[in-house]
Amino acid sequence: MKVLFHPDREDIHLSSVLYALSDPIRLSVVAQLCRSSERSCGEFDMPIAKSTMSHHVRTLREAGVVNVRSVGTQRLISLRMEDLEARFPGLLTSVLDAYEASEER
Repeated sequence: MKVLFHPDREDIHLSSVLYALSDPIRLSVVAQLCRSSERSCGEFDMPIAKSTMSHHVRTLREAGVVNVRSVGTQRLISLRMEDLEARFPGLLTSVLDAYEASEER
């Protein structure tokens, strides 16, 4: 099985995280993950193709925003909240608060 790349905590860069969070689909994925501990790709309520979803998850993973682990044929996705909080204190919370506020309108 292919080993997935996850950057070490010290290799997570602000520009990569902000780029990953700049897409509305990826931001929605992160917001959904924040409400639950871990999900498989198929559990997200997104109006996009599986291949497109895989691309978005890959972008988030390579930026250091999410962790992806394989269990059988499934890939389970979780937020790297602890790592992001250690690298950029308050960043993800601020972004998600602003996202949630904009969704309420």
